[in-house]
Amino acid sequence: MKIGIDGRAAKWYRGTGIGTYTYELINYFNYCHDLQNDHLFVHLCGDVNLPDYKNHVQYVPAVNSYKNNFWDEVLVPNEIDQLKLDLYHIPQNGIGMPLNQNCPYIITLHDIIPCKLPQTVSDKFLSIFNKYMPSIIENAKAIITVSQFSKDDIAREFNYDKNHIHVTHLASEEIYKPLNKSISKSIIKEQYNICSDYILYVGGFSPRKNILGLIEAFYTLKKRYKTPIKLVIAGTKGLSYEIYKTRVHELSLDENVLFPGFIQLEHMPYLYNAAEFLAYPSLYEGFGLPPLEAMSCGIPVISSNITSIPEVLGDAAKLINPMDFDELSLAMEEMLTDKKLYHHYKKLSLEKAKNYSWEKTVQKTVKAYHDTLHI
Repeated sequence: MKIGIDGRAAKWYRGTGIGTYTYELINYFNYCHDLQNDHLFVHLCGDVNLPDYKNHVQYVPAVNSYKNNFWDEVLVPNEIDQLKLDLYHIPQNGIGMPLNQNCPYIITLHDIIPCKLPQTVSDKFLSIFNKYMPSIIENAKAIITVSQFSKDDIAREFNYDKNHIHVTHLASEEIYKPLNKSISKSIIKEQYNICSDYILYVGGFSPRKNILGLIEAFYTLKKRYKTPIKLVIAGTKGLSYEIYKTRVHELSLDENVLFPGFIQLEHMPYLYNAAEFLAYPSLYEGFGLPPLEAMSCGIPVISSNITSIPEVLGDAAKLINPMDFDELSLAMEEMLTDKKLYHHYKKLSLEKAKNYSWEKTVQKTVKAYHDTLHI
């Protein structure tokens, strides 16, 4: 079996969920025994710091631009024909899918947020999604997605046969593990000037992440909880940043809510380990990697009781109604004041994280390939 993989997202989106997924998928293909009788051709652009490839994995250079239509529409179809591929896999929601190639293809569709919460994505992305995604899905030989929740969403929205949708849960990277808290706090203080105890949020700035709700809940918490504590909202400052910053100022929380911006990947384990806990009240997730990364570091997690999050986290996290800011505020207060509760979720976090691994993800991905081609 010859399989091609569009690996460009491993560089394009490194530091995001899709980038991590693509990077780790390619990385662990090297060690998958189920692929020993197959051959993989991975399109990569630039240096993505991957290990030397085994005999069954071959690197194929790609154009280092996500705006290069010539690559998508001419070079990829030509290479697919030359390599005589049996299947082509596009891991980044079908983005970059050649429209005129004849090889059967499989896509990883992480979620359908543009369908469910169109107001939370850019007009440009929504237009592209609505124009191309229905036909990409209709013509896909199969779909991989990252949760049973997303599988049900996709099947319902696009009337797609569930028998051809494969669920492969994600995992956290190996760098996420318990570290000494005092050392972690020292590193975060030196790198980002964060000096006090803090509650952590990690992720995007889209309105669906419910950061405004988190700020409101933190404001209520500060009125009751008098021990010094800050809220650190870490991530690339997207279009909604000014809205969040304005609300923080209106609530006189400028000294207590910090926006350090994008955190270097090598610093992320320290950021988690230095935190009291992760607060992640998202309104919609196809999977949601930050809670699992936090759990791998052994810190408690407060998150939402909707969409895929209960499926992924189960009872290992304190789950709340993300639209009930009082409930979120009380959950944060309990996590700060009830040591028994804190250590309960700290223990459950580590146990839950062990259920997920990239080895399992890759094994299920290869099974999806074989099932799709009836091997």
